Amino acid sequence: MDSQPSLPGRSSLADSSTATTSSFAVPRTNSSLTNSLSDASSQSLSSILNNPHVGKSGVYGTDAPWVGWWSSSSTAVAPPEFTPLISSKAASDVSRSDFQSYLSSISEFYYRFEDIRNHTTKEESLKLESIGGQGEALVACLREVPALYFKEDFALEDGPTFRAACPFSNVSENLVLQEKLSHYLDVVELHLVKEISLRSNSFFEAQGELQDLNVRIVEGCSRIRELKETIRLLDQDLVESAREIQDLNGTRGNMLALQHKLRVILYVNQALSALKLLVASGDCAGALDVTDDLQHLLDGDELTGLHCFRHLRDHVTASIDSVNSILSAEFLRASIHDAGDTDVIILSKAKSLASSPTNGKVDEVKLDDEETSNFRERLLPIVVGLLRTAKLPSVLRIYRDTLTADMKTAIKNAVSELLPILIARPLESDFTPVERTVDADGGGLSLASKLRSLSGESFVQILGAIFKIVQVHLMRAAEVKRAIEWIMNNLDGHYAADSVAAAIAVGSAAAEATQGNDGQAGSLFPFFTQKSSTKVQSSQGRNNDSGTASSMSRNFRADVLRENAEAVFAACDAAHGRWAKLLGVRALLHPKLRLQEFLSIYNITQEFISATEKVGGRLGYSIRGTLQSQAKAFVDLQHEMRMTKIKAVLDQETWVEVDVPDEFQGIITSVFSSETLIEKHAAQQQLVGKDSIKKLNNTQGQLHPLSETTESNKADVVTSSAHGNNKNTKDRGKVTSQKLFYGGVGYHMVNCGLIMVKMLSEYIDMNNYLPALSSEVVHRVVEILKFFNTRTCQLVLGAGAMQVSGLKSITSKHLALASQVISFTYAIIPEIRQVLFLKVPETRKALLVSEIDRVAQDYKVHRDEIHTKLVQIMRERLFVHLRGLPQIVEGWNRPEDADPQPSQFARSLTKEVGYLQRVLSRTLHESDVKAIFRQVVEIFHSQISEAFSRVEISTPQAKDRLHRDVAQILGCIRSLPSDNNSSSESSTPNWGQLDEFLAKKFGAGAD
Repeated sequence: MDSQPSLPGRSSLADSSTATTSSFAVPRTNSSLTNSLSDASSQSLSSILNNPHVGKSGVYGTDAPWVGWWSSSSTAVAPPEFTPLISSKAASDVSRSDFQSYLSSISEFYYRFEDIRNHTTKEESLKLESIGGQGEALVACLREVPALYFKEDFALEDGPTFRAACPFSNVSENLVLQEKLSHYLDVVELHLVKEISLRSNSFFEAQGELQDLNVRIVEGCSRIRELKETIRLLDQDLVESAREIQDLNGTRGNMLALQHKLRVILYVNQALSALKLLVASGDCAGALDVTDDLQHLLDGDELTGLHCFRHLRDHVTASIDSVNSILSAEFLRASIHDAGDTDVIILSKAKSLASSPTNGKVDEVKLDDEETSNFRERLLPIVVGLLRTAKLPSVLRIYRDTLTADMKTAIKNAVSELLPILIARPLESDFTPVERTVDADGGGLSLASKLRSLSGESFVQILGAIFKIVQVHLMRAAEVKRAIEWIMNNLDGHYAADSVAAAIAVGSAAAEATQGNDGQAGSLFPFFTQKSSTKVQSSQGRNNDSGTASSMSRNFRADVLRENAEAVFAACDAAHGRWAKLLGVRALLHPKLRLQEFLSIYNITQEFISATEKVGGRLGYSIRGTLQSQAKAFVDLQHEMRMTKIKAVLDQETWVEVDVPDEFQGIITSVFSSETLIEKHAAQQQLVGKDSIKKLNNTQGQLHPLSETTESNKADVVTSSAHGNNKNTKDRGKVTSQKLFYGGVGYHMVNCGLIMVKMLSEYIDMNNYLPALSSEVVHRVVEILKFFNTRTCQLVLGAGAMQVSGLKSITSKHLALASQVISFTYAIIPEIRQVLFLKVPETRKALLVSEIDRVAQDYKVHRDEIHTKLVQIMRERLFVHLRGLPQIVEGWNRPEDADPQPSQFARSLTKEVGYLQRVLSRTLHESDVKAIFRQVVEIFHSQISEAFSRVEISTPQAKDRLHRDVAQILGCIRSLPSDNNSSSESSTPNWGQLDEFLAKKFGAGAD
C-alpha cells in the first residue's frame, strides 16, 4: 500500500476515521468506551449534506476545499512569480536547457500535486470497492444489527421489547449493553453515510440543473413581456382599421344572406300552395317536381333554423304519400280493373254454349297493335312517377296480390254461374240415374257435390270457360309485363327516354337509401335525401361516381323486372291452384271415366298448363303433380279393372275356337303396326309448337277423338264376354274369319285371346295419349301379360279349367288352342315393345326392355311346355297300349287265330296317332306340328321296337301277325309330318329303330 502523504490538512479526516473505526472494536476498556461515546455524540450529519466540491461562489472554482492542501502545507512556500524571461536568443535557438531553472523551481510542488491526485483517486476507488453498489450498505447493516431494532412497532416503553433489547442484571452488563447499542448506532450511521455519499453526486447535479432552469425561465418571461408590448403597438397602428373593414363586409354579407333567405321563404310558401293544387288535381308529375325542389331545400342548409318551416318535411311526406296513392290506384285500374268487362262477355257466351251446345265456340280475345300502343302510353307516365318515388317494386307487389285475388274471384264466379245451367241440362246417356240422384235438391248441395254430379263433358265446358277467363287475365298481365319491360329497357329514341333514365337513377338511389335505413321503411325522406346528394355529387364529380350509380341502377332495374315477372307468375300459380282444386274435387270420379272422357279433361288441362307456363315463364309443379297423380290413378284403376276382367274371362273360358271379327283384324293392322305408329308419332311432334288457343277451341266443342274402331271394339268385347263364343260372331252380323293374322301368319283364337288383344290395344291407346305415364303403362302391360301367361298355364297345363270352367278333361284340342293363343301373344310382344317405347324416356328403357324380354321368354317356355305336354300325352297312350301287348302276343301263338287284320294294339295306336295328327294339323302351325311329331316318331321307334324285341314268337302264324302290326305302325309313322332328316334311308320318311327291327326280323324286303 502506498504511503500516505503527511499533510496537516488531512489530519482531521484521519482522526475521524480512526475514531469511527475504533468504535467497532469490542470489547474495549471503560476509558476507551467513554471516549468513543463522547466522540460519537459530537458528530453531525449536516456537514455531509453540503457539496464538498463547490466553492464560495457556488461553482467549481479556485476556492474549492482541495486548495487548502496548498495553504496547509507544513512548509510555507511562496508561489513563484512567473516573470517573463527575457532572452537574447532567437526563437529558433531555444532548447530544453533554457527552461531548466524554471522546472527545478516548480518540480517539488508538481510532484506533490501528482502524489495528492493519485492518492485521492486510489482512496475513492477503494472506498467504492468497500462500499459496493447502492443499497448494499443497507443490506449489510441489516445483517449486522438484529431485526428486533428494525420492527415498525419497536418501542422500549413496551415491557417485552425492553426486556428483549436490554437483558442485563448488573452494572457491568449495563455498560456492555450500552457499548453494544452504541455500536449498532455507529453501524447504522456509517452505512447511512455511505449510501448518502453514493447518491450525493446525482442529487447535487440535479440541484445545479434546477438552478440553471430557474435562470432560463426568468429570461423567457422577460422576452414574452417584450413581445406582448410589440404586438400591442402593431395592433394599434396597423390592424384596427383592417378589422373595421372586415366587420363592415361581414355585415353586408349577412344582409345579402337575409335577403336570399327571405326569397327562399317566399318560394317555399308559393311551392306549398302549388303543391296542394297539383295533388288535388291529380297532376302527379308536377307535384313530384315541386316535392323534389322542396326536398332539395330541406336536405340543404337554407331552411335550417327557420321555425316557420318546422312542419315542412311532414307536408312534403304527406304530399308524396298522396301522389303514391294516386299512382298506385291508377296503375291497378289500368292493369286489372279495366279488363273486368271481358269476364262478363266470356261468361255470357259460355252460358249460351252450355244451354245449347250448338251455339258455337267462345271467340278469342286479343289486343291489336293500336290497343297495345295506347295501353303502353297510358302506363308510361304512371310507371315513370312510381320510378321517381322508388315505389314501383312495392306497387308491383300490391299488383301481384290484387291480380291473384282477382284471378281467384273470376274463377269462382265462373264456376258458380255456370254450375246451375249445366246441372239443369237433360240426363245424358253416359250417367246412370244413381249418379244424378243428387240433383233432385241441387239447391242445397255444396259446390263440391255439384261439381261431382257433372258429366265429363259438362265439366270440360266449365274448364273451357275458366281457361278463357284465365287467358284474358293472363293476357292483360303479360301485356303489363311487356309494357314495363319496354319502359325499363327499350326506350331508345323515344321522347320519354331521358325522363325514364332519370327516374331510374333517382329510384335506384332511393332504393339504396332504403336498404341503409331499415328503420325508416315507411318514410320517403331517405329517398329524396339520397337523391339530392346524388345530384350534388353528379354535378361535382360525375366521373368518380359513375360506376357506383351504374351499379345501383342495374340493381334497381333488376328488382323492378323481378317483381314484374313475379306478379305474372303469381297469377299463373293462383290459376294453377284453382284448376288443381277443381280437379281434386273430382279426383275419385276421373279414374272411373272412359278413356275418351278422361282424355278430354287431361288434354285441356295440358293445354292450360302449357299456355299459362308460356305466359308465366315457370313450370307449374303443383298442377302438374295433380294431373300426374290423377292420370296415374286412372291408369291404376283401368289396369285393376282389366286385371279383374281378364281373370273372370279366363275362369269362364271353355277353350273352344271362335271366329275372329274383322274389327280385331283391324286392331292388329292399325294398333300393332309399328311403322304406322311411328309415322303418327312424327306427325304429333310436328304439331307440338302450334298455338294452344286453337287447341282449346278444338277441344271445347268436341272430345278428343279416338278411333271409332277402338270404341266400338270395347262394346264388342263386353258383348262377347257375356255371350257364347260361337254365337258372338253370328249375333253381331259382322264379317268374320277363322284366323287372326299377324305378320302373314294365321292364328286360331279363343275368346280370352281376343279379349287380351282388345286390352293390349287399350293399353297402347293410354300409352299414346298419356305419354307422361308411358313407363307406368309399360309396367301394367308387363303385369297383365305375366298374369295372362301364368293363369293360362294353370288352367290348361295345370288342368285348372276342369274346376273353374266345368271341363271334363283337358284334350289335345284345348292344348293346341292354348298354344295358338300363347304363340300369338309371343309373336306380338316385340311389336308391343316397339310401340310402347316410342313414349318411354331413354333412362327407363333399359329396365323395361329387360322386363318385357323376360315376359317373352316366359311365353316361349310356356309354348314349348304345351308342345311337350302333347308329346307326353302320346307317350302315355303308347305305354297304355304297350301294357296290353303281351296278352295280344299270347293269342298270336294259338292255332285258331287266323285274323288277317293287324292286332287291336296296332289299330288303336295308329287311330289315336291319326286323330292327334288331324287335330294338331288343323290348329297348330306346320312347324310346330313337325316338331311335335318328330318327338312322337322317336318315341314310337324306340319304345315299340324295344317292346317287339321282347316278344316271343314260336309259330309262323305269330310271326306273320307281328309283321302285319309292324307294317301297320310303320305306315302310320311314315305318314306323320316330321322335320327329322337324320334317318339313314333318305328316301324313307321317319326312318328309325322300328325299320331296323323289321329289316332284321323279316329281311330287307319285308317292307
